[in-house]
Amino acid sequence: MSKLEFLVSEFQRLYGARPEHIARAPGRVNLIGEHTDYNDGFVMPIAIDREVLIAARPRHDRLVCITATDIAGSPHDEFSLDAIKPHPQYRWANYVRGVADQLQQARSVLRGMDAVIASTLPTGAGLSSSAALEVCTATILQAFGEPRFDGVTLAQLCQRAENDFVGVKSGIMDQYAAALGQADKALIVDCRALTYQAVSLPRGVTVVVADTRKKRQLVGSDYNTRRAECQDAVALLSQLLDKPFQALRDVSLSDFNGVAAQLPENLGKRARHVLTENERVEQAARAAQRDDAVEFGRLMNESQTSLREDYAASSPELEMMVALARQQTGCLGSRLTGAGWGGATVNLVREANVPSFIQALAQQYQSRTGIAPWVSPVRASPGATLVK
Repeated sequence: MSKLEFLVSEFQRLYGARPEHIARAPGRVNLIGEHTDYNDGFVMPIAIDREVLIAARPRHDRLVCITATDIAGSPHDEFSLDAIKPHPQYRWANYVRGVADQLQQARSVLRGMDAVIASTLPTGAGLSSSAALEVCTATILQAFGEPRFDGVTLAQLCQRAENDFVGVKSGIMDQYAAALGQADKALIVDCRALTYQAVSLPRGVTVVVADTRKKRQLVGSDYNTRRAECQDAVALLSQLLDKPFQALRDVSLSDFNGVAAQLPENLGKRARHVLTENERVEQAARAAQRDDAVEFGRLMNESQTSLREDYAASSPELEMMVALARQQTGCLGSRLTGAGWGGATVNLVREANVPSFIQALAQQYQSRTGIAPWVSPVRASPGATLVK
């Protein structure tokens, strides 16, 4: 039984009828450009063929009743659209509640609904299951409400839900990819201008995701600390260079190098990662446009070094997964994807070597850690839609 068939079956079991609409929103893998989004920089994600699905039917009252089938015990949440407050126990429910709250603040007229959630995304892997849930929630709520916002607006509303309601100060990349992804293409996103360019990936290679099964939790983690460090670095660089910088994106690498020794060590390292990572995104975009998979992979490897040494965002499990991947025939590049401190790696692998790469990486990682990883090829896929 497919996940979609399972979702419909569960909906019928719970509500005694078929759903009226089903929405889907993909997870994402960021190929390069980590921790640059909230610094107004550049990122290069792809939406992937793993997704969150929500089946729903409208209600005649203002109550939202929703069950999460992929969480132990299939927890159920109910809340009124007229009194949206954080759930005291279920974090997943706050993503749903936060999106409904933001849509209504944007003057969307919503209806209550009965709904069931299912997912083909591993949670905690850094594949942005939270943004997929947000964007999928917005898509299904809009199916029963009005007006319907465009993808950019929807991504911004979902980001605000995560920032203000859930309490994770995420950048725009995850929601942008979930809402606006394109089949077989990466998005080069300017996170300040909120503009993007779609670019085809180099031919003859496949993106493979390897989940370490080391879960990560963004609320209360080092993620918010890194954001604060970047803001502190901007303030100090503005003083040292006598320029009113808005974000690290505004600082040139040459200017930074001239005063880096005057920064506290941690702030200097964080800033250096962001500045060099922005350059790597632009270089990777040019490599993709000229179909240079080898150069693209080299830049991914450089990114991982910077994330480990300057941003301190890696973990022992991630380092092991990366090292093992690079030992496999056909692997051109490997790095962590998502915020880090656990989660998954993204690997660029020659198509002919993908089956042996997946088998060897999974076996070798498990033999060293005792943990069975999730290793799978992914394809760049379209953003959120209603399922016909």
